[in-house]
Amino acid sequence: MKILTMGVEEEFVLVDRVTRAPVNRAPEVIRGATGELGGQVQTELFNAQIEICTGPTGSRDDLRNELLWLRRVVGAAARDARCAPVACGTPVLPPEEPLTVTDTERYRLMARRFSHLITREDGIPRDDGLVCGCHVHVGTLDREQALALAMHMRPWLPVVQALAGNSPYAHRQDTGYESWRAVEHARWPTVGPTPVLDETQYLAHVARLVRDGTLLDDRMVYWHARPSEHVPTLEVRVADVNAELDTVVLLAILVRGLATTLLPRVDAGEQPPRIPGPRLLRAHRLAAEHGMRGIGLDPVAGRERPAVELVDALLDFAEPGLEGAGDTDWARARWTRIRAEGGGASRQRAVFRRHGRYKAVVDALAAATVGS
Repeated sequence: MKILTMGVEEEFVLVDRVTRAPVNRAPEVIRGATGELGGQVQTELFNAQIEICTGPTGSRDDLRNELLWLRRVVGAAARDARCAPVACGTPVLPPEEPLTVTDTERYRLMARRFSHLITREDGIPRDDGLVCGCHVHVGTLDREQALALAMHMRPWLPVVQALAGNSPYAHRQDTGYESWRAVEHARWPTVGPTPVLDETQYLAHVARLVRDGTLLDDRMVYWHARPSEHVPTLEVRVADVNAELDTVVLLAILVRGLATTLLPRVDAGEQPPRIPGPRLLRAHRLAAEHGMRGIGLDPVAGRERPAVELVDALLDFAEPGLEGAGDTDWARARWTRIRAEGGGASRQRAVFRRHGRYKAVVDALAAATVGS
């Protein structure tokens, strides 16, 4: 069995060390971290967020060590800029100053083209536009393989989303969701399940979306799983960023294990499960709302099941790929711990119950982000 490589991109919100509110200090943080990280620390749409990117690796331990190094270097650069990187899908507190769009040609064009998504009627950037995800890349795959693999993975991506829920709060309010990021991010065009397309259809479809102005370019294809157009991978984009490092590593090896398990079916030309679109969308809605706390949906069978049973089923299904990489025991041990202690959203709510302050939630997230 071919063992795929994996890589992770994490987006963080930058918060002021005193107010704990988002602040526009990405240029300072990136300047401070670039000497050591080079292109592995990058800008995002807003100056109140940054992104770190690992290289490809086949090793779970190497991935964890690289993420830890990236987080600590960024954390040190942020301290010098009087702020901290926080791994949460949505900011817990609203900004105390207007957000600013990153000053690059592409982001300026996005701000003009999609102003209704980025700015309010008075021209000030929207507070609810700042969301942070965790993207897992698996490869090496050509575009045709990546597309076919995305089709086969669709039934399992709501489970990955439920496991990763880490954005219950926004604007000092409990949203009632495990992943409010999923709701906010869905305002953008193409966010959602990957359509059923072969490579020729994909190229024509994306070209049409760019031509009619729905998308700026092919980098704006925001499907839950998409062929990357800058590296030879499948990119899975359904997860909130998580502060607990081992949760991130679990997400990565589960996605890699699932892809490794399914790749022989892709190479054999097997057809993926046919899932009605509304059913798949409902599975993602339940994952965003309930996470692992309640009911999820098996989109193939069309029946509701406890979300934790769906995670168990994912681990069982992905076991051939996990076992091939030596990840099975680690993944099951980590899932047992998460099942007992709760995921990211549950931990945030537990901190708020103990302290009754949203700043305490931000502090706990910040500490976990750089101190894992």
